[in-house]
Amino acid sequence: MYQYLTREKHEFILSKQILRSGTSIGANIAEANCAISRKDFLSKMYIAFKECSETLCWLELLYETDYLSRPMFISMKQDCEELYRLLSSVTKTLNSAN
Repeated sequence: MYQYLTREKHEFILSKQILRSGTSIGANIAEANCAISRKDFLSKMYIAFKECSETLCWLELLYETDYLSRPMFISMKQDCEELYRLLSSVTKTLNSAN
């Protein structure tokens, strides 16, 4: 999507923001998998959860400003919302187990 936005739409600010927040989700999940404690794991998963929320915000803004078509937006939003629900469930479950 970043390449599409920069090459096709010549959009450089929002595309960089969604690239950062979107890739941060996976990076924080990878870090959580190598956590040294339960608390560390939960902290990294919370960060991934917050980055996912931010990514949803950028997706909506890109759609509302006509940088993304409706089908493109819906597809990515659905994927992001599914990940959001997963991360929400993980963090709630781990937090309630403390």
